[in-house]
Amino acid sequence: MNAPYDGDRGQGAGGAASPGGPPVPPGAGRDGSVPPDPYLQHAYDDDPYRAQDLTAQDPVDEALYDRAAHPPPPPGTYQEPAPLYQQPPPAPHAPDPRIWAQTPPPEPAGPSRHLPYGDRPATTQFVGVDDLVTRASDDRQEPDAFAHLFRDQEGSGKPPVPTQPEPAPAPAPAKGGGKVSGLLKSSAVMAAGTLVSRLTGFVRSLVITAALGAAMLGDSFTIAYTLPTMIYILTVGGGLNSVFVPQLVRAMKDDEDGGEAFANRLLTLVMVALAAIVAIAVFAAPALIHMLSPTIANDVAANSVAVTFARYCLPTIFFMGVHVVMGQILNARGKFGAMMWTPVLNNIVMIITFGLFIWVYGTSAESQMGVDTIPPEGVRLLGMGTLLGLVVQSLAMIPYLRETGFRFRPRFDWKGQGLGKTIKLAKWTVLFVLANQAGVLVVTQLSTAAGAASGQDGTGFLAYSNAQLIWGMPQAIITVSVMAALLPRISRAAHDNDPGAVRDDISQGLRNSAVAIVPVAFTFLALGLPMCTLLYASSGTEAARSMGFILMAFALGLIPYSVQYVVLRGFYAYEDTRTPFYNTVIVAAVNAAASALCYVVLPARWAVVGMAFAYGLAYAVGVGVAWRRLRNRLGGDLDGAHIVRTYARLCMAALPAALVGGAVGFGILELVGTGALGSLAALICGGLLLLGIFFVAAKKMRIEEVNGLVGMVRGRLGR
Repeated sequence: MNAPYDGDRGQGAGGAASPGGPPVPPGAGRDGSVPPDPYLQHAYDDDPYRAQDLTAQDPVDEALYDRAAHPPPPPGTYQEPAPLYQQPPPAPHAPDPRIWAQTPPPEPAGPSRHLPYGDRPATTQFVGVDDLVTRASDDRQEPDAFAHLFRDQEGSGKPPVPTQPEPAPAPAPAKGGGKVSGLLKSSAVMAAGTLVSRLTGFVRSLVITAALGAAMLGDSFTIAYTLPTMIYILTVGGGLNSVFVPQLVRAMKDDEDGGEAFANRLLTLVMVALAAIVAIAVFAAPALIHMLSPTIANDVAANSVAVTFARYCLPTIFFMGVHVVMGQILNARGKFGAMMWTPVLNNIVMIITFGLFIWVYGTSAESQMGVDTIPPEGVRLLGMGTLLGLVVQSLAMIPYLRETGFRFRPRFDWKGQGLGKTIKLAKWTVLFVLANQAGVLVVTQLSTAAGAASGQDGTGFLAYSNAQLIWGMPQAIITVSVMAALLPRISRAAHDNDPGAVRDDISQGLRNSAVAIVPVAFTFLALGLPMCTLLYASSGTEAARSMGFILMAFALGLIPYSVQYVVLRGFYAYEDTRTPFYNTVIVAAVNAAASALCYVVLPARWAVVGMAFAYGLAYAVGVGVAWRRLRNRLGGDLDGAHIVRTYARLCMAALPAALVGGAVGFGILELVGTGALGSLAALICGGLLLLGIFFVAAKKMRIEEVNGLVGMVRGRLGR
């Protein structure tokens, strides 16, 4: 035996150290050295971590992350990630006073509970009234505007269609485009057309009053001119939009020909029905005049003139209906401008017609023309001009229809085509119209009777209509424009069952419109007299003063009238037409009862003034009823404290302004007179003083909505 072998064997087998020495690893020699393993030789020679090479890189990390292109941040500059569910940081500066109704700041990327209706922050676009002008040049396809009207008809008579998953929304474009921009452009075109139509309609009323006066002759023409509109609304107009237009839109989507055959059937049916209605109405014109105004019917001369005017005006029923159907066919094809702009042509034709009458016979104040002295040639001129205006308005729609590719071909195959399936949907709309027209009928009869009994100009139905036309213009321009931007949001929130969002949007619409409606209402109250003596001076001083008093009585009723309009939008957002009907019944009943009381109690000279006040009172009662029902619909909360506080503070700012401005206006009228010069001076001085005091008081009271309005005006003026 040799010693080395024994020593190795003893150490390897026992695994123990030599006596008196340290432990020796297995396989090591006596001196403790370990021979290299032949299987692991050179395996870790290139290991950068053993070499402590700081510039070396892991080959896996190098493939996934290019440090040369994306170097790590320097030491001490690393930022901790922002926590989720956090409000966006506050703006470093105060709100821009040049922008009214600023859009909220963008939501942070990632999950957040502050997104409206659960939208994605990358695709959410906020639309305000200010955008209607600034982004009106963008153009894209218009979304379906009538889908909600026939949603309850979907699926009837058809097997259910499986729903397909919606594709992921595309990122919002950086500039322009999109359905929102198309909606903005359409809204701007419609708003501009409505504004121009209202203004030309106001000029038309001025010319009519100048030509015929505000006595029995003016009332006779106004009754005859109003009669076709009332008949159209009661017979066809009340249910046309709510019944056949949804059917038309659905036919465009479902039919192979894009709904052209259905549109031809609908237009043919409406034309036949309206032609029959016109024939009956022309034959029954004396009875219809007697129904509207027994006072005029009992006067032989006035009745003869009114019936002649009516027989010229009643054929306009046919052209009204054709114009509406053509306009709705265009609307269903995404063309909205013609429906709003063609009424301007009617107003222009009537302005020219009555201007020719004045050129031939002079103004009413100059000729002193009445129902017994107006020549037959003058009656024919005015009647034919009135009819020609509606004819031009309807025929102007044909080029727009041809541009969309629609060709009218009469079709009488109505049976079995679905034209009568949804008549029941129009029930509440038709009842709504009946209730409203019942109130108008009572006021028409009482106002003409009061005007005849008083023996003074400007105390009848024409004066009531003219004052109401001035009084309603701010509502049509301001409140309707504000709600045009908010109504899509309200409808969307109602569809998403988000009563909190509906409440907030209703509150915003009420407060934003109140900023202009409240001071305008107090302006009518303070300066209604010089306003009417300036505008209606051609009808005579006494008639103009009477219309001024009627406008002053209407004035404060503009506030509940505007509130009623906004509140009812909440019911329409939930597709509830029954509640607006009940509310209209209440308003019409209160208006009729209060008007009858004014006719009985007040002197004939002031009876129509009392009826104007009763109109606003009826809407105040209606607002109380509608407010309570909408509040219950939204869970008992309608932001009432905030809204009432805003209206109260606006009234507190407008009251002293109206007192001072009205006193100055009346003082100037007493000094200078009620002629054109005195009225203009009173209106300018009193109006500037009223508005100045109001805005100073509102600024001192820090009414935020007024500050936003001032900022918007300054932004439009570039200051």
